[in-house]
Amino acid sequence: MSAPGVAHPLGVRPLRVVVLVKTNAGGLWLLPQVEELRHRGHEVTVVLPAGNGQLTDELARRGFEVIASPYDFTLGPYAPVCLVRLRRLLRRLRPDVVQYHLIASAYAVRLATVGMPVRRVHMVAGPAYLESRLVRSVERFMWRLDDVVICGCRYASARYGELGCPPQRRPVAVYGVDTDAFSPDATRPDQRAKVRAELGIDQGAFLAVMVSYVYPPKRLVHSGRGVKGHEVLLAAWRTFRRRHPDAHLLLVGGGWTAAGESYRRQLGERFEVTDDPGTTWVESVPDVRPCYAAADVSVSPSLCDSPGAAVEAGSMGVPSIVSAAGGLPEAVTDRSGWVVPPGDPTALVDALEAAYKGWRAGTLTLRGRLARQHVLASFDDLRAAAEVADIVEDVATRRR
Repeated sequence: MSAPGVAHPLGVRPLRVVVLVKTNAGGLWLLPQVEELRHRGHEVTVVLPAGNGQLTDELARRGFEVIASPYDFTLGPYAPVCLVRLRRLLRRLRPDVVQYHLIASAYAVRLATVGMPVRRVHMVAGPAYLESRLVRSVERFMWRLDDVVICGCRYASARYGELGCPPQRRPVAVYGVDTDAFSPDATRPDQRAKVRAELGIDQGAFLAVMVSYVYPPKRLVHSGRGVKGHEVLLAAWRTFRRRHPDAHLLLVGGGWTAAGESYRRQLGERFEVTDDPGTTWVESVPDVRPCYAAADVSVSPSLCDSPGAAVEAGSMGVPSIVSAAGGLPEAVTDRSGWVVPPGDPTALVDALEAAYKGWRAGTLTLRGRLARQHVLASFDDLRAAAEVADIVEDVATRRR
């Protein structure tokens, strides 16, 4: 277990909290939450898939105990045996609370802890799985094994409400963003020009950026289409770019898994990205903040998503165009961005036109300032982590 920090001011007894996530590559949004729990004097252990990963390395660097999960969160002939091993691990750790993120983790913990005297806190990172009719039919019963479902956006809370979950068991607490690190003042003054020069983007171009991994189409959710909406944006960009040759699109993010990378290559060929001087696709960057600093507008055209990239962009003072899907509309206001119907390239072109008009008129910077104000008020990660810790403590001390 990690070393205790400062005791909670309200005198809540120290808790043993096990946090379980099905990925060790991403999920850095977990860090403020576990730091807050430790700061309050609770003992925190994190269970992740075996092997090295960005999340594993960062947790270890911060002094958290990280244990390799005996279950890899996939269905297969050995899944029952691995679930038994996960149950044994959790019994050995004797947690007061198990907190889990991502739906595969939720299914694993729910099944592995049946009958165990432990509180279960399910936190919903992204609501895309609730778009599946099959998953919804399963969740209609499975959420009852959770003591609480912390929803990362109001949209997810509403969907669990439709499945019969009462309001007190589906509170909203966002994942948030580090508003100090993601700040217009956190990058060098010359960062905008430097990034554009390095990527071969004209200094005077209107630059739209999309920051997202490319996920392959899923059979159970939005069949045949990638959930992040890359093809929607690329289709819209064809039309928009013909009207405005001084516009440039920057895509940041490679394929998530080999299937995602294959789908990314298919999109590149279909929309002739390599031969398009108005589009640049970067698979990975060590830091996305300079890409936001170089941009005039961020675009999140997902078919269903959490606030995600729009919150990062807003924190950097960049306005966003988002689709009316999942929690994305919660990331903008009518004065800081634009909301368009999901999967609608024509509507996306209209929003890009509005942003371009604002860029030409010099009013886009005001939207950027308002975007940051909205993020500071609603998505600061330290405030959000405190809300999550409050819920964990409340669940742990509540009578069943």
